[in-house]
Amino acid sequence: MSADARVVLVTGAGGGIGGAVARRFAAAGWRPVLTDLVEGPLAAAAAAAGGAPFRAADLRSATTCADVVAWAVSRMGRLDGLVNAAGVWREGPTAETREEDFDILFDVNVKGLYFMTAAAIPHLKACEGFVVNLSSDAGLQGNTGAAAYCASKGAVSLFTKALALELAPDGVRVNAICPGDVAGPMLEFQANTYGGDDPAAYFARLLGGYPQGPVRARFIKPDEVASLIEYLARPEAQPITGATLSIDFGYSAGK
Repeated sequence: MSADARVVLVTGAGGGIGGAVARRFAAAGWRPVLTDLVEGPLAAAAAAAGGAPFRAADLRSATTCADVVAWAVSRMGRLDGLVNAAGVWREGPTAETREEDFDILFDVNVKGLYFMTAAAIPHLKACEGFVVNLSSDAGLQGNTGAAAYCASKGAVSLFTKALALELAPDGVRVNAICPGDVAGPMLEFQANTYGGDDPAAYFARLLGGYPQGPVRARFIKPDEVASLIEYLARPEAQPITGATLSIDFGYSAGK
């Protein structure tokens, strides 16, 4: 990889989508630099992305976010793109929501994403770079039993649009990807945590909501999401900014 190749910082890189994003950008000739909370999966993702530099960090602090961006720029010499893929899931009735679950949803899904982006902006302006935020179908529509999660992802979707307008005069593009259910660690966490003693029934309930029906429906692959994210970094995607792009088999199209 050329020492002057473009650099992309990926948060949540130890997860399914974040790891796939890192591999996809590495294969496209970018220099990915990775961060996540847990070092083990992060190190594995870095190895799979060609030995990308990585740093374990808890992004629920604005100071930590600024430190991670500064470290990435110091290590790589530039920053051309930011993919905010870190995220957590919680579900349950609103009246039963625990404060600690609400806090972690907004601290990771919103606060960390916001302050990672804020710290990256000066560097992205210098090279007319890009930001891609991971929102969700739940950032576009209500999902029964997941109001707090919907609120956090709705914030991501609208932040994306507002920031795209703010940074358009500087040539920085900002978009959000809104996936449905993606096969990977988060989906497994959902089923194991909220599926009771029958995670398979939890999966079947999710798939039953897709337009393809119970026979043809399947979960989205992380590589499919990563492919769309990498496309948004290309010159031919220059007209696309302020978009919330669904990749959900039509789940959010209506009923």
